[in-house]
Amino acid sequence: MTPSAQPDVTELLSRWAQGDRGAFDALAPSIYGELHQIAAAYLRRERPGHTLQPTALVHEAFLRLVEQRDVDWQSRQHFFGVSAQLMRRILVDYARQRAADKRGGGQQHVALDDALAVAESNRIDVIMVDDALRRLAAIDPNHVRLIELRFFGGLTIEEAADALGYSVGTAKREWRLAKAWLRRELATGAKA
Repeated sequence: MTPSAQPDVTELLSRWAQGDRGAFDALAPSIYGELHQIAAAYLRRERPGHTLQPTALVHEAFLRLVEQRDVDWQSRQHFFGVSAQLMRRILVDYARQRAADKRGGGQQHVALDDALAVAESNRIDVIMVDDALRRLAAIDPNHVRLIELRFFGGLTIEEAADALGYSVGTAKREWRLAKAWLRRELATGAKA
């Protein structure tokens, strides 16, 4: 999406939040591709043979987004950050359901980027990541938002800084702290 189209997306998001169904109809085609890219990126990190496909993940996220009635969409970045968070929740719910179905076996795995690698295989349990992010949210919810925007939402550090109202320097510093905390938690959890 070109930078000049971003204000149009923000305007459409605002109109949609105010109940303009036509705005959502105009918005959907322009955001679908990016949502599909986010979903595909998530699923590339999943274990081989995962039964959920990117299109199904996007559709489930769309259903949950449509239910979001009281969201004040601040920007394109905000929207995609929320979308990435919804997709993460969907995958965690899916993993928890599969684990429950198999009585603890077959947990879903997600690979983190090189900066968050905690094991040689670079694969960790998606439920473990979710649990760690929940613990981090109790300490610093903004770090969780930054991780969601950067890693799960695929935003650049500049886009994430803008979405959070940070300077780029502050976002970079907070990103380093959040990654270090998460790396330590996941390494500790992997040993347990």
